Amino acid sequence: MNEIIIGVLRSGTPLVYVTLAGVIAQRAGIWNLGLEGLMIMGACATILGIMLTHSVVAALLIAMLICVLASVLLWFVIDRLKANPIIAGLGLTGLGIGGTGLAIESIFGSQATVTAPFGLPKLGPFFGAYGVLSVAVAALPFVVFGMWILLRRTRFGLQLAASGEHPFAARSVGINPSRMRLIALAIGGVLCAIGGAELSAGSLQFFAQGMTAGRGFIAFAAVILGAAHPLAATLAALFFAVVGALGIRAQLMFGDRVPRDLLQALPYLATIFGIWFSGKVRGGAKATGSFAELKDP
Repeated sequence: MNEIIIGVLRSGTPLVYVTLAGVIAQRAGIWNLGLEGLMIMGACATILGIMLTHSVVAALLIAMLICVLASVLLWFVIDRLKANPIIAGLGLTGLGIGGTGLAIESIFGSQATVTAPFGLPKLGPFFGAYGVLSVAVAALPFVVFGMWILLRRTRFGLQLAASGEHPFAARSVGINPSRMRLIALAIGGVLCAIGGAELSAGSLQFFAQGMTAGRGFIAFAAVILGAAHPLAATLAALFFAVVGALGIRAQLMFGDRVPRDLLQALPYLATIFGIWFSGKVRGGAKATGSFAELKDP
């Protein structure tokens, strides 16, 4: 049982961090389909940062800086250049996937797996079997609760929701929706950097091209399934992580009787089912008034 819980926490923690980035962006009125690109940037920058600086803190700061700058670029393209948010987000994902591959190729001469000498600090033997987990896992409940407080119980959260749902009304009372979008995307960049760092340097200590394997899109689906509520979206992300962990377990138990490709596809099948279920039962996270404003030239 402990092995399953540890597996869920390992696969679910980076997913939840990136999901929260999608939640805060959606609250600001932006469907952030650049989560996959931001996540792989954070994963790559963390490993390269550890190799270059020999410091986890410095590596995390580098990853956060890169992801925040990429988020600012996304804001500029969407808000200032009035590009379609969906296409701009997909472009950022392409930039992240291609850019990390180019970076590895330029530095090491090939796109082989890059291994760091160490990863994120672990919880340690005091936590028993769970001591193999990183500190990012222990911080996750506090981050989720803090995000819920920020978005649902603070003045900033109300202003952010107003900017996303009724930007014209928000502007009439002195709120700057453009600035709120920028802040939301920047915070999301920090969260994606942490999620990417946990993926590559939490339980692992390496970066491989394409190692996010669609997790950013699964996180986006969790935002929809959770109707952009921080707690509901977190539960949705953990649901996808549970399905993934059960898929791995099933490979070990039934790999010789069930096609391995089918078992590996379980998280993605669950994603499709989750979006369908959200649309049928709850309606999911609806498009906001900000999307209409962003489309105007």
